[in-house]
Amino acid sequence: MSMQYEKAIFAGGCFWCMVHPFDEQPGVISVVSGYTGGHVENPTYAQVTTGTTGHTEAVEITFDPTVLSYKDLVEIYWQQTDPTDALGQFADRGDSYRPVIFYMNEEQKEIAEASKAALQNSGRFTKPIVTKIEPAQPFYPAEEYHQDYYQKNSLHYNLYRQGSGRAKFIKDHWKK
Repeated sequence: MSMQYEKAIFAGGCFWCMVHPFDEQPGVISVVSGYTGGHVENPTYAQVTTGTTGHTEAVEITFDPTVLSYKDLVEIYWQQTDPTDALGQFADRGDSYRPVIFYMNEEQKEIAEASKAALQNSGRFTKPIVTKIEPAQPFYPAEEYHQDYYQKNSLHYNLYRQGSGRAKFIKDHWKK
């Protein structure tokens, strides 16, 4: 029996913090940290952090749509981000940390746009929802030491998640 997996690409600031929320979801096959949206092939972390490559840190999620829908993934995505901040996320500033949903096809685009509109209309945020929705571009996996960072370096990851302001923001804005 052949499985038809799909991919989703999300940018929500530091990619270390974007892996864990998806990694443990049923139906998620893999979550890879990497770079996308820029004009340099196979960029390095050092290149991306200069802000000159056009790339943003992102995660590429391979998932089984019969277990977890793209719509569900988008809902999880929103709850990891500050969708009102176009210039980065939390302590991470600049284009390489901008929030973007990169769609793979028209169906993903429509789902993402409908979800963004619903979030805007929900009244959860007083400021506009500024997360971009853009067509997917080539995705380049980051260096091995960035993969599954929350597992490999859990102490540093947890300190970073707290120190950046991400953990508090999520608790204040998303937890019921």
